[in-house]
Amino acid sequence: MRVVICCLLASSVLAATPCRAQTPEQHGAAYARAMAAAERTLHAWLRAADPTTTLMPDRVTGEARVATPHNFAADLYPYLILTAKLTDPPLYDGKMLEMLRNEVRYTTASGSVPGNYDLATRTLGPASLFGAGEYAKDGLITVTELLGRTPWFYRMADMIADAMDRAPIATRWGRLPAADGELNGDFLQVLVRLSTMTGDPRYLTWARGIADAYVEEVLPGNFGVPSTKWDFTTHTGEAQLRLRDHGNELVVGLTLLYALESDLASDRAARYGAAVRTMLDRILASANADGMLYNQVDARTLAPSNDGLSDNWGYVYGAMYTFYQVTGEATYRDAVRRVLGQLPTYRRHVWEPRPPSANLPLGSFDGYADAIESAIYLVNREPVPEALAWIESEIAVMLDMQRADGHLEDWYGEGNFNRTLLLYALMKSQGVMPAEKAPGLQLGAVREGDGVRLHVGGVAAVRLQFDVARHRRVINLAKNYVRLNEFPEWFVVEPNWLYRVSGGTGTPRLRLGSELMQGERFEAGTWTIAPVGPPPYGHRTLDPQ
Repeated sequence: MRVVICCLLASSVLAATPCRAQTPEQHGAAYARAMAAAERTLHAWLRAADPTTTLMPDRVTGEARVATPHNFAADLYPYLILTAKLTDPPLYDGKMLEMLRNEVRYTTASGSVPGNYDLATRTLGPASLFGAGEYAKDGLITVTELLGRTPWFYRMADMIADAMDRAPIATRWGRLPAADGELNGDFLQVLVRLSTMTGDPRYLTWARGIADAYVEEVLPGNFGVPSTKWDFTTHTGEAQLRLRDHGNELVVGLTLLYALESDLASDRAARYGAAVRTMLDRILASANADGMLYNQVDARTLAPSNDGLSDNWGYVYGAMYTFYQVTGEATYRDAVRRVLGQLPTYRRHVWEPRPPSANLPLGSFDGYADAIESAIYLVNREPVPEALAWIESEIAVMLDMQRADGHLEDWYGEGNFNRTLLLYALMKSQGVMPAEKAPGLQLGAVREGDGVRLHVGGVAAVRLQFDVARHRRVINLAKNYVRLNEFPEWFVVEPNWLYRVSGGTGTPRLRLGSELMQGERFEAGTWTIAPVGPPPYGHRTLDPQ
């Protein structure tokens, strides 16, 4: 499938019509602009770091200077790690790892479960399972999705195990981390990945305990959808369904576990599948005429309790697409394509309103960051032209919200700004990443058949790394299911295939995919990287030309 991706133009005013195919050079300019903005945010927060611990407060302004695992560690720190990896690898290997050492040193409260650390008084609060769940789901899993088994992976694996050993909510299916759908959903999303990555049976057992509690009690007791909060003693809960963050996590986690159970052909697959289908059908029935989801609805009537639209709409539609990937039922794919096609209606939409005193007429940048993130996950699978054009226009709006000092609103959510810019930049480069510091790098690519045409500009030469099918080789999933906090795969190489590399002023050469994964040097210019085909190659002539 050839994916047509638009280019971010120099002007922030973009046409409302679907975009035309763009060149690698145009993608390279868009990549450079996005990465420059992300790097400004990175350095703005480095200036705000506590000089003793290197940790960062949740907010730059105000008297309270507290580093919390559910804010700083979950929503800011991981995207500074990844920004450093792509713009300044020595900073990644230095300061970012030093921050991890200090995060473990200063915030660990019980086992490996973190607590809030007051940077002013140097005091540590109690262990926070909410902090552990948010740090893992929004932060550590994201780093792992892109970079694999780094020190942050091991931080996550032990922290989640220790947190589950301390789970406080007693049910007949085992102890759960919380009574609310948000935190249980956080843990569920992480436990599924840890199960497949480690093979440790504890993670799957814990995930199944959470899922069984919802499939057998909460969903049947709440009109087929998760409750915002459920009392497992009285077997009653709030008859509300929250479809933005701090509520939709259970929908995403339960659907991902269903996909895994289906791949395992377990005896739970059919039971989970029926519950997930009902849940998703009820959610679709609650949407507006364009398919957009409300922030919160009444679980019984599906009437909006909050008529604002969820900027996290794509997280839930990602679950619907995963259900389609498992079952092949086109209804759920069609729902995804429909909402993507309606996105031009939501240009310059106020996703997260702020009071007039904030002087933010388009609301918080964070609404744009999450809405664009939502779209990028989905266009990776379904490149609907209207959605691709919408991403361009809204990225331009969000970029214009950044101040000259690198900040936007002076709070930890600025990490989400960087997250979305990294998602966007890697879409432009088709997943190709620099392996060394290269200021001003322009890196753009378009697919050509089974290969890719790549533009390198802004530098004389640079070492580049190519992506691999991480869903299979890192996360160990059978299919590339849509996953919240993933980095989508664009152009991927097979490690044991041969590829022709030609272009620039250099001599054409043959390289293994594994060599391209490790890093290959490219001079400025336009290059073509194309597979020779799968092995075996035998004695046939393999001319690099």
